[in-house]
Amino acid sequence: MNASAGAALKPMLQPILITSGEPAGIGPELCSQLPPSLPETLGRSLVILGSSELLHARAKNHAPFRWHTIQSLAEIKPASIKPQWYLLDVPLNSPSTAGVPTVANATYVLNMLNTACDACLQNVAAAMVTAPVSKAHIAPMWPGFAGHTEYLAQRCGQSRVVMMLSGGNLNVALATTHLPLQDVPKAMTPESLSQTLDIILHAFKTHMGTAKPKVLVCGLNPHAGEQGLLGQEEQTVITPVIQQFQAAGHDVTGPYPADTVFQPKHLTGADVVLAMYHDQGLPVLKYASFGQGVNITLGLPIVRTSVDHGTGFDIAGQGVAHAGSLLAAVYAAHQLALQQKPNLSLAALHAMP
Repeated sequence: MNASAGAALKPMLQPILITSGEPAGIGPELCSQLPPSLPETLGRSLVILGSSELLHARAKNHAPFRWHTIQSLAEIKPASIKPQWYLLDVPLNSPSTAGVPTVANATYVLNMLNTACDACLQNVAAAMVTAPVSKAHIAPMWPGFAGHTEYLAQRCGQSRVVMMLSGGNLNVALATTHLPLQDVPKAMTPESLSQTLDIILHAFKTHMGTAKPKVLVCGLNPHAGEQGLLGQEEQTVITPVIQQFQAAGHDVTGPYPADTVFQPKHLTGADVVLAMYHDQGLPVLKYASFGQGVNITLGLPIVRTSVDHGTGFDIAGQGVAHAGSLLAAVYAAHQLALQQKPNLSLAALHAMP
Protein backbone atom coordinates (compact mmCIF):
# COMPACT_ATOMS: atom_id res chain seq x y z
CA MET A 1 0.00 0.00 0.00
CA ASN A 2 1.41 3.40 -0.90
CA ALA A 3 1.66 6.23 1.61
CA SER A 4 -1.17 8.29 0.16
CA ALA A 5 -3.58 5.35 0.32
CA GLY A 6 -2.57 4.65 3.90
CA ALA A 7 -3.08 8.26 4.87
CA ALA A 8 -6.59 8.18 3.45
CA LEU A 9 -7.65 5.33 5.71
CA LYS A 10 -9.47 6.32 8.88
CA PRO A 11 -9.60 4.06 11.92
CA MET A 12 -13.03 2.44 12.21
CA LEU A 13 -14.95 3.44 15.27
CA GLN A 14 -16.55 0.82 17.48
CA PRO A 15 -19.78 -0.59 16.02
CA ILE A 16 -23.28 0.50 16.91
CA LEU A 17 -25.68 -2.34 17.71
CA ILE A 18 -29.32 -2.21 16.59
CA THR A 19 -31.77 -4.58 18.28
CA SER A 20 -34.61 -5.46 15.88
CA GLY A 21 -37.26 -5.53 18.62
CA GLU A 22 -40.53 -7.42 18.81
CA PRO A 23 -40.41 -10.00 16.00
CA ALA A 24 -44.13 -9.67 15.19
CA GLY A 25 -43.88 -5.88 14.93
CA ILE A 26 -42.39 -3.47 12.41
CA GLY A 27 -38.88 -3.46 13.88
CA PRO A 28 -37.40 -6.18 11.65
CA GLU A 29 -38.62 -4.55 8.43
CA LEU A 30 -37.47 -1.10 9.56
CA CYS A 31 -33.95 -2.49 9.90
CA SER A 32 -34.03 -3.53 6.25
CA GLN A 33 -34.84 0.04 5.21
CA LEU A 34 -31.72 1.61 6.67
CA PRO A 35 -29.39 2.91 3.91
CA PRO A 36 -26.79 0.41 2.65
CA SER A 37 -24.21 3.23 2.66
CA LEU A 38 -24.84 4.20 6.30
CA PRO A 39 -21.77 2.45 7.81
CA GLU A 40 -19.47 4.21 5.35
CA THR A 41 -21.25 7.52 5.98
CA LEU A 42 -20.75 7.22 9.73
CA GLY A 43 -17.30 5.67 9.56
CA ARG A 44 -18.28 2.73 11.75
CA SER A 45 -19.84 -0.69 11.28
CA LEU A 46 -23.47 -1.28 12.20
CA VAL A 47 -24.76 -4.55 13.60
CA ILE A 48 -28.41 -5.63 13.50
CA LEU A 49 -29.36 -8.17 16.16
CA GLY A 50 -32.12 -10.64 15.37
CA SER A 51 -33.10 -13.85 13.67
CA SER A 52 -31.41 -14.07 10.29
CA GLU A 53 -34.32 -16.02 8.83
CA LEU A 54 -36.88 -13.53 10.14
CA LEU A 55 -34.97 -10.43 9.05
CA HIS A 56 -34.42 -11.70 5.52
CA ALA A 57 -38.10 -12.66 5.26
CA ARG A 58 -39.28 -9.23 6.43
CA ALA A 59 -36.86 -7.46 4.09
CA LYS A 60 -38.66 -8.84 1.04
CA ASN A 61 -40.81 -5.70 0.65
CA HIS A 62 -37.77 -3.44 0.42
CA ALA A 63 -34.70 -3.18 -1.76
CA PRO A 64 -32.40 -5.80 -0.18
CA PHE A 65 -28.77 -5.28 0.63
CA ARG A 66 -26.14 -7.66 1.86
CA TRP A 67 -25.79 -8.22 5.58
CA HIS A 68 -22.71 -10.11 6.67
CA THR A 69 -24.24 -12.69 8.99
CA ILE A 70 -22.19 -13.45 12.07
CA GLN A 71 -22.65 -15.58 15.18
CA SER A 72 -20.47 -13.47 17.46
CA LEU A 73 -19.37 -9.85 17.69
CA ALA A 74 -15.80 -11.12 17.66
CA GLU A 75 -16.26 -11.81 13.93
CA ILE A 76 -16.43 -8.10 13.07
CA LYS A 77 -13.51 -7.20 10.85
CA PRO A 78 -10.67 -5.03 12.21
CA ALA A 79 -10.32 -1.29 11.81
CA SER A 80 -8.27 -1.62 8.63
CA ILE A 81 -11.36 -2.86 6.75
CA LYS A 82 -13.99 -0.37 5.67
CA PRO A 83 -17.12 -0.20 7.85
CA GLN A 84 -20.01 -2.42 6.82
CA TRP A 85 -23.32 -3.98 7.82
CA TYR A 86 -23.48 -7.10 9.98
CA LEU A 87 -26.35 -9.25 11.17
CA LEU A 88 -25.76 -10.98 14.49
CA ASP A 89 -27.99 -14.04 14.27
CA VAL A 90 -30.15 -14.52 17.38
CA PRO A 91 -32.47 -17.55 17.17
CA LEU A 92 -36.18 -17.11 17.69
CA ASN A 93 -37.78 -19.11 20.47
CA SER A 94 -40.90 -19.66 18.40
CA PRO A 95 -41.93 -18.96 14.78
CA SER A 96 -43.22 -15.40 14.39
CA THR A 97 -46.02 -14.06 12.21
CA ALA A 98 -46.19 -10.34 11.43
CA GLY A 99 -48.91 -8.69 13.50
CA VAL A 100 -49.41 -11.71 15.77
CA PRO A 101 -47.26 -11.33 18.89
CA THR A 102 -46.69 -14.10 21.40
CA VAL A 103 -45.10 -14.29 24.82
CA ALA A 104 -43.06 -17.25 23.55
CA ASN A 105 -40.52 -14.83 22.02
CA ALA A 106 -40.13 -12.62 25.10
CA THR A 107 -36.78 -14.20 25.98
CA TYR A 108 -35.66 -13.73 22.35
CA VAL A 109 -36.25 -9.99 22.70
CA LEU A 110 -34.50 -9.86 26.07
CA ASN A 111 -31.55 -11.85 24.73
CA MET A 112 -30.99 -9.16 22.09
CA LEU A 113 -31.17 -6.40 24.70
CA ASN A 114 -28.82 -8.21 27.06
CA THR A 115 -26.27 -8.89 24.32
CA ALA A 116 -26.25 -5.29 23.13
CA CYS A 117 -26.21 -3.76 26.60
CA ASP A 118 -23.40 -5.99 27.84
CA ALA A 119 -21.32 -5.31 24.72
CA CYS A 120 -21.61 -1.59 25.39
CA LEU A 121 -20.73 -2.03 29.07
CA GLN A 122 -17.69 -4.08 28.09
CA ASN A 123 -16.55 -1.40 25.62
CA VAL A 124 -17.02 -3.79 22.70
CA ALA A 125 -19.66 -1.56 21.10
CA ALA A 126 -20.08 2.22 21.04
CA ALA A 127 -23.86 2.40 21.48
CA MET A 128 -27.10 0.51 21.20
CA VAL A 129 -30.21 1.49 19.25
CA THR A 130 -33.49 -0.27 19.98
CA ALA A 131 -36.46 -0.99 17.74
CA PRO A 132 -39.80 -1.16 19.59
CA VAL A 133 -40.84 -4.00 21.90
CA SER A 134 -44.18 -5.09 23.31
CA LYS A 135 -44.27 -4.61 27.08
CA ALA A 136 -47.46 -6.66 27.35
CA HIS A 137 -45.79 -9.69 25.77
CA ILE A 138 -42.59 -9.49 27.83
CA ALA A 139 -44.07 -8.82 31.27
CA PRO A 140 -45.58 -12.33 31.64
CA MET A 141 -42.09 -13.80 31.19
CA TRP A 142 -40.25 -11.00 33.03
CA PRO A 143 -42.55 -9.74 35.82
CA GLY A 144 -42.32 -6.00 36.31
CA PHE A 145 -41.03 -5.25 32.81
CA ALA A 146 -42.07 -1.65 32.12
CA GLY A 147 -40.02 -0.90 29.03
CA HIS A 148 -36.51 -0.52 27.61
CA THR A 149 -35.66 2.44 29.84
CA GLU A 150 -36.31 0.72 33.15
CA TYR A 151 -34.92 -2.65 32.06
CA LEU A 152 -31.63 -1.21 30.82
CA ALA A 153 -31.27 0.91 33.95
CA GLN A 154 -31.54 -2.24 36.04
CA ARG A 155 -29.08 -4.14 33.88
CA CYS A 156 -26.59 -1.28 34.07
CA GLY A 157 -26.96 -1.01 37.84
CA GLN A 158 -28.48 2.47 37.76
CA SER A 159 -31.12 3.35 40.33
CA ARG A 160 -32.42 6.25 38.27
CA VAL A 161 -32.29 7.28 34.62
CA VAL A 162 -34.22 9.84 32.57
CA MET A 163 -36.22 9.31 29.39
CA MET A 164 -35.87 12.18 26.93
CA LEU A 165 -37.39 12.46 23.47
CA SER A 166 -35.86 14.76 20.91
CA GLY A 167 -37.41 15.97 17.67
CA GLY A 168 -39.02 18.92 15.96
CA ASN A 169 -36.47 21.28 17.59
CA LEU A 170 -37.72 20.14 21.00
CA ASN A 171 -36.20 18.12 23.82
CA VAL A 172 -38.70 16.79 26.35
CA ALA A 173 -37.51 14.86 29.40
CA LEU A 174 -39.74 13.00 31.86
CA ALA A 175 -39.64 13.09 35.64
CA THR A 176 -41.54 9.78 35.68
CA THR A 177 -41.79 7.24 32.86
CA HIS A 178 -44.14 4.28 32.51
CA LEU A 179 -46.33 4.71 35.58
CA PRO A 180 -50.11 4.60 35.97
CA LEU A 181 -51.33 8.17 36.32
CA GLN A 182 -52.56 7.53 39.85
CA ASP A 183 -49.01 6.65 40.92
CA VAL A 184 -47.33 9.78 39.56
CA PRO A 185 -47.93 12.08 42.58
CA LYS A 186 -46.50 9.49 44.95
CA ALA A 187 -43.38 9.21 42.79
CA MET A 188 -42.86 12.97 42.84
CA THR A 189 -40.48 13.54 45.75
CA PRO A 190 -37.82 16.23 46.26
CA GLU A 191 -35.16 13.55 46.04
CA SER A 192 -36.42 12.03 42.80
CA LEU A 193 -36.89 15.41 41.12
CA SER A 194 -33.43 16.55 42.20
CA GLN A 195 -31.88 13.37 40.84
CA THR A 196 -33.70 13.85 37.54
CA LEU A 197 -32.45 17.41 37.17
CA ASP A 198 -28.91 16.34 38.09
CA ILE A 199 -28.95 13.70 35.35
CA ILE A 200 -30.32 16.15 32.76
CA LEU A 201 -27.80 18.87 33.56
CA HIS A 202 -24.90 16.42 33.56
CA ALA A 203 -25.96 14.87 30.25
CA PHE A 204 -26.29 18.20 28.48
CA LYS A 205 -22.96 19.44 29.79
CA THR A 206 -21.03 16.23 29.14
CA HIS A 207 -22.57 14.78 25.99
CA MET A 208 -24.25 17.70 24.25
CA GLY A 209 -21.72 20.47 24.72
CA THR A 210 -24.04 22.84 26.58
CA ALA A 211 -22.09 24.80 29.18
CA LYS A 212 -25.16 26.06 31.07
CA PRO A 213 -28.30 24.13 30.11
CA LYS A 214 -31.60 25.98 30.31
CA VAL A 215 -34.32 23.72 31.75
CA LEU A 216 -38.02 24.58 31.84
CA VAL A 217 -39.89 22.60 34.49
CA CYS A 218 -43.61 21.85 34.17
CA GLY A 219 -46.00 21.78 37.05
CA LEU A 220 -47.86 18.60 37.84
CA ASN A 221 -51.36 19.99 38.17
CA PRO A 222 -53.51 22.14 35.85
CA HIS A 223 -52.29 25.76 35.82
CA ALA A 224 -49.25 24.60 37.83
CA GLY A 225 -51.50 24.17 40.85
CA GLU A 226 -53.03 27.67 40.79
CA GLN A 227 -51.18 28.61 44.02
CA GLY A 228 -52.36 25.46 45.77
CA LEU A 229 -55.98 25.64 44.70
CA LEU A 230 -55.60 22.76 42.21
CA GLY A 231 -52.92 20.74 43.97
CA GLN A 232 -50.04 21.03 46.43
CA GLU A 233 -47.14 19.35 44.59
CA GLU A 234 -45.91 22.57 43.03
CA GLN A 235 -45.61 24.23 46.45
CA THR A 236 -44.32 21.26 48.43
CA VAL A 237 -41.99 19.60 45.90
CA ILE A 238 -41.41 21.26 42.55
CA THR A 239 -40.85 24.92 43.47
CA PRO A 240 -38.49 24.20 46.41
CA VAL A 241 -36.34 21.95 44.21
CA ILE A 242 -36.21 24.56 41.44
CA GLN A 243 -35.15 27.17 43.98
CA GLN A 244 -32.34 24.90 45.24
CA PHE A 245 -30.96 24.53 41.72
CA GLN A 246 -31.26 28.25 41.08
CA ALA A 247 -29.35 28.96 44.28
CA ALA A 248 -26.60 26.66 42.98
CA GLY A 249 -26.36 28.76 39.79
CA HIS A 250 -28.30 26.54 37.38
CA ASP A 251 -30.68 27.92 34.76
CA VAL A 252 -33.72 25.95 35.92
CA THR A 253 -37.06 27.76 35.92
CA GLY A 254 -40.73 27.03 36.58
CA PRO A 255 -43.04 25.46 37.41
CA TYR A 256 -44.85 26.33 34.19
CA PRO A 257 -48.38 25.24 33.29
CA ALA A 258 -47.93 22.39 30.81
CA ASP A 259 -50.61 23.79 28.52
CA THR A 260 -48.65 27.01 27.89
CA VAL A 261 -44.96 26.18 28.33
CA PHE A 262 -44.60 24.97 24.74
CA GLN A 263 -45.06 28.46 23.32
CA PRO A 264 -42.16 30.07 21.42
CA LYS A 265 -41.83 32.87 24.00
CA HIS A 266 -40.91 30.25 26.60
CA LEU A 267 -39.02 27.80 24.40
CA THR A 268 -36.67 30.37 22.84
CA GLY A 269 -33.21 29.59 24.18
CA ALA A 270 -34.39 26.61 26.21
CA ASP A 271 -32.54 23.32 25.93
CA VAL A 272 -35.11 20.97 27.42
CA VAL A 273 -38.58 20.90 28.95
CA LEU A 274 -38.99 18.62 31.96
CA ALA A 275 -42.52 17.17 32.06
CA MET A 276 -43.78 15.45 35.17
CA TYR A 277 -45.31 12.41 33.46
CA HIS A 278 -45.37 10.57 30.15
CA ASP A 279 -48.51 11.96 28.56
CA GLN A 280 -47.92 15.51 29.76
CA GLY A 281 -44.97 16.26 27.51
CA LEU A 282 -44.79 13.61 24.82
CA PRO A 283 -48.00 14.43 22.91
CA VAL A 284 -46.50 17.82 22.01
CA LEU A 285 -43.15 16.31 21.03
CA LYS A 286 -44.75 13.62 18.92
CA TYR A 287 -47.07 16.08 17.24
CA ALA A 288 -44.00 18.09 16.25
CA SER A 289 -41.88 15.19 15.02
CA PHE A 290 -43.62 11.81 15.03
CA GLY A 291 -41.75 9.34 12.88
CA GLN A 292 -38.55 11.39 13.03
CA GLY A 293 -38.01 11.72 16.79
CA VAL A 294 -35.47 9.95 18.96
CA ASN A 295 -35.83 8.48 22.44
CA ILE A 296 -32.59 8.95 24.43
CA THR A 297 -31.91 7.45 27.84
CA LEU A 298 -29.96 9.87 30.03
CA GLY A 299 -28.03 8.63 33.04
CA LEU A 300 -26.87 5.26 31.72
CA PRO A 301 -23.14 4.46 31.57
CA ILE A 302 -23.72 3.57 27.90
CA VAL A 303 -25.28 5.31 24.91
CA ARG A 304 -28.80 4.09 24.16
CA THR A 305 -31.26 5.61 21.72
CA SER A 306 -34.55 4.35 20.33
CA VAL A 307 -37.47 5.11 18.06
CA ASP A 308 -40.36 7.39 18.99
CA HIS A 309 -43.10 4.87 18.19
CA GLY A 310 -44.43 1.46 19.07
CA THR A 311 -44.52 -1.98 17.50
CA GLY A 312 -47.11 -1.20 14.80
CA PHE A 313 -48.76 -4.61 14.87
CA ASP A 314 -51.56 -3.27 12.66
CA ILE A 315 -49.17 -2.54 9.77
CA ALA A 316 -46.40 -5.09 10.40
CA GLY A 317 -45.33 -7.05 7.33
CA GLN A 318 -47.28 -4.85 4.91
CA GLY A 319 -44.30 -2.85 3.65
CA VAL A 320 -45.79 0.51 4.66
CA ALA A 321 -43.81 1.28 7.83
CA HIS A 322 -41.18 4.02 7.58
CA ALA A 323 -37.74 3.93 9.18
CA GLY A 324 -37.30 7.69 9.68
CA SER A 325 -37.20 7.49 13.47
CA LEU A 326 -34.88 4.46 13.48
CA LEU A 327 -32.47 6.24 11.14
CA ALA A 328 -32.59 9.35 13.34
CA ALA A 329 -31.88 7.17 16.37
CA VAL A 330 -28.79 5.69 14.68
CA TYR A 331 -27.46 9.15 13.82
CA ALA A 332 -28.13 10.34 17.38
CA ALA A 333 -26.35 7.31 18.85
CA HIS A 334 -23.36 8.00 16.61
CA GLN A 335 -23.14 11.64 17.68
CA LEU A 336 -23.54 10.82 21.37
CA ALA A 337 -20.93 8.07 21.14
CA LEU A 338 -18.45 10.55 19.70
CA GLN A 339 -18.87 12.60 22.87
CA GLN A 340 -18.25 9.69 25.21
CA LYS A 341 -14.98 9.92 27.07
CA PRO A 342 -12.55 7.29 25.69
CA ASN A 343 -11.33 4.43 27.85
CA LEU A 344 -13.57 5.43 30.74
CA SER A 345 -14.30 2.49 33.02
CA LEU A 346 -17.77 1.62 34.29
CA ALA A 347 -16.69 2.38 37.84
CA ALA A 348 -15.45 5.82 36.78
CA LEU A 349 -18.72 6.51 34.99
CA HIS A 350 -20.70 5.69 38.14
CA ALA A 351 -18.46 8.05 40.10
CA MET A 352 -18.90 10.98 37.73
CA PRO A 353 -20.67 14.01 39.30
